[in-house]
Amino acid sequence: MKAVRYVLIAIVALIVLAVAAVAIAMAVINPNDYKPQIEQAVEDATNLDLVLEGDIGWSFIPLGLELNSVEATLEGDRFVALEQLVAQIDFWSLIAMSPRVNTFVLDGLDARLEVDEQGNGNWTRIMPEKAAGAATEETAGAQDEQAQESEGAGGEPLNFNVENVQISNAQVHYTDKSTGQSVTLENFTVNASNITLGSEFPLEIGFRVATTQPTFEVDGNISARLAANEALNEFAVSGLNAVFDMTGEPFSGKEVTAELAGSARANLENETANLSGFTASLANLNLSTDLDVTGFGDKPTLSGKISIAEFSLKDLLNNLGQPPVETSDPDVLEAIAFSTGIGGPAGKVELTDLTIKLDDTSFNGSGSYNLADSGIVFQLQGDQLNADRYLPPKAEGEAEEAPASQETAAAGPEGDLLPLETVRSLLLDIDLGLGQLIVSNLTINEIKASTTAKNGLLKVDEFSGKLYEGSFGANVTIDARSDNPKWTVGSDVTNVQTLPLLTDLAEVDMLAGGANLKVNANTSGNRISALRSNADGQISFNLAEGEFRRMNLTRMACQGIALVNQDELTTTDWGTSTPFNDMRGTLDINGNTLNNTDLVAALAGMRLEGNGTVDMAQSQLDYEVGLRVVGEIHRDNACRVTEYVENAVIPVECRGNFAEDPAGLCSFDGSRFRDTLKTIAENAAKAKAREEVDKAKAKAEEKVKEKVQEQIGDKLKGLFN
Repeated sequence: MKAVRYVLIAIVALIVLAVAAVAIAMAVINPNDYKPQIEQAVEDATNLDLVLEGDIGWSFIPLGLELNSVEATLEGDRFVALEQLVAQIDFWSLIAMSPRVNTFVLDGLDARLEVDEQGNGNWTRIMPEKAAGAATEETAGAQDEQAQESEGAGGEPLNFNVENVQISNAQVHYTDKSTGQSVTLENFTVNASNITLGSEFPLEIGFRVATTQPTFEVDGNISARLAANEALNEFAVSGLNAVFDMTGEPFSGKEVTAELAGSARANLENETANLSGFTASLANLNLSTDLDVTGFGDKPTLSGKISIAEFSLKDLLNNLGQPPVETSDPDVLEAIAFSTGIGGPAGKVELTDLTIKLDDTSFNGSGSYNLADSGIVFQLQGDQLNADRYLPPKAEGEAEEAPASQETAAAGPEGDLLPLETVRSLLLDIDLGLGQLIVSNLTINEIKASTTAKNGLLKVDEFSGKLYEGSFGANVTIDARSDNPKWTVGSDVTNVQTLPLLTDLAEVDMLAGGANLKVNANTSGNRISALRSNADGQISFNLAEGEFRRMNLTRMACQGIALVNQDELTTTDWGTSTPFNDMRGTLDINGNTLNNTDLVAALAGMRLEGNGTVDMAQSQLDYEVGLRVVGEIHRDNACRVTEYVENAVIPVECRGNFAEDPAGLCSFDGSRFRDTLKTIAENAAKAKAREEVDKAKAKAEEKVKEKVQEQIGDKLKGLFN
C-alpha cells in the first residue's frame, strides 16, 4: 500500500511541477519578443506576408492566447485581417480530459476573396507550388494521418464544452472579375454560450449580405436553441426565429421581410428527421407544415401535412415590387389557399385531402409523385370556374385593331408549341373534373378530362362535357417520339344549340339549330402553321330544326320566281330568318381548306343544295347554293309556283370574310340565273308539248266517240226498222 501511495504522490508531484514550470515559463517568456520569427515562419511556409502589429498575450488560468491587430497580405494586397482573437481553455479541464473552452472571441475579421478574369481565386495562391513528387508524398502522408485518426475515432465520445463564443464585426468581400459580380458579408455576429454536447444552448446570428448583380441586400437575424449529442449524429433546433429583411432590384427597391420559425430534429444514424410547427412567410404569403422523414437515400418516406394560408396574389406581387396582374375582373386573385396531407410508401410522395382554393373556386382530390421514375398521378374535382374573369382586360378600341395585330403577330417569328424533350420524359396519369367552366363567354358543364403520358405518347383519352343543351366528347393523341410530332383528333358533338353557342363565342347570330358533329382528323408538326397545312380528315355535320338568321332565302327565291312569272313582288315584310329542317353535309379537311360537296337542307317549299370551300387561314367563304323549288313557297302571287317553275333551282351565292360580316355573305346570284331560265324554258316546252299531246289526244278521243255513236245509231235504226 505504501508503494501505491508513493506512486500517487509522485504523479501529483510531477503534475504540480509541470504546472509550475508552465506558469514560470509564461511569466518569464514574452511572446511579443518572437514576432519577427513568427512572421518569418509564415512567410517561409506560404505566400502570405504576416504583420503582427498588436500585442500577443497569454494567460495560465484559464490557459489562453490573445492576438491583436493581425494582418496578412497576398502579393501586396490585404487577404485577411483581424482586430482581436481570444482563445481560452480551462487548464484543469485539460488535465481531466474533458476540455472546456472558456472563451472564444473573434472581433474585426476582414477577408478579401477575389477571382481574376481567368476564373482563378486568390486563395489558391496562398501555398507555394510544389514538385509533383513532394505533393504525392504529402498526399500519402495526409492519407496515413487520416487513417490513423479514423482508427482512433472509435473511442469514447469527447465531452466538449464551450462557455462563451463571440464573433463580431466580421466581414468577407468576394469579387469575381470574370463576371463582374461582387458579394459582401458584413456585420456578421455570433453569440453562443454554455455549449455542451447533450444539452441545449442558445445561439444568435446576425449578418448583412449585399450583391451588385443584381443590386440586392439582406439583413438577417437568427435566434434558436441548438442541441447535439456527444456522438454528433443527432441534432435539434427549437425556438427558431429567423427574420430576413431584403431590398434591391429583384423587389424594385421595396423592402420585403421573410421569416422562419419552428423546431427541427435529425438523427443521422437512424436517418430520421422532422419539422414541427414549422412556419415560413414571405410578405403576405404564409406556409406552415409538420413533416416527418424516414430515410435519407433515394427512397425516403414522408408523413405530415402542409398548408398555405389564404392570401391575395395581387397584394403579394405588390409587396414584392412586381408588376401587377391585370384581369378583367379586378376582384379576382384575392383569395388563394392550399392544403394537403403528405404520406405514402418509401420513394413515393402521396398527397391526400388535397384542397386548392382560387377565389370562389375550390378543387379537391389527391395526387402522388414517384421519386424513382418522376411519375405524376392526380385526381382533382372542382366546382365552378369563370376563366374569363382572369383574362387581361380588353383595351379601348381593341376589337377594331384586331386584324392589324393579327398581321403583326403573323409577321413575327413562330415558336414551337411543345417542348419535345420534356414531353418525352413525362409520366402522367391525370383526371380532372369541373362542375362548370366559363371560358371565352361559353358555359360548359360537367367537364371531365383524362390525360396520360408515357414514353413520348401524350393522350387526352377523354375530354367531355355538356354544352348548350347538348353534349360533346373528344380525344387527342400526340405522338412526340419523333421531331415531327403526329396529332390525331376525334370529336363527337350531340345536339349543341348553335345560336347561343355562336352568340356567346363570337357574337355571331346567323345560324340556329341543334348541331351534331363527328370529327376525325390528323396532322403533324410542332407549329401552328405546320398543323394547319398538314391537316387531313373529315367533319360530318347535321343541324336539326334550325334556321338561317339575318338572311331570308325565301325572299331570294321569290325574286327569281317573280322574274319568271314576269310579275312584281308586293310583300314588304319578309322577316329576317329562314327556317330549315335537317341540314347536313360533309367537310373534307385539306390543310387550311375545308371542302363541302354535299350540302343539303329542307326548307319550306324548297330544297337547299350547295357546295363550296372554307379557307380557315383567310377566314374566307366561297359557296354556291341552289334553292330547288319543290312546292309552294310563299303566298305572294308573284311567287306562285307554276308548272314551269317547279323543280327549277334559284341560285344563291355566299362569299366573303365570315369573321367580319356574316349577315352580308349571301345574295341572289344573277350570273347563274341563266341556267335557271333554261330549266324553266325546258319545263315550259315540256308543258306545251304535253298540252299539245293532251289536245290531240282529246280530239282523237272525241272523233272516236262520235264514230262509235254513229255506228251505234245506225244499228239501232236497223233494229227498229
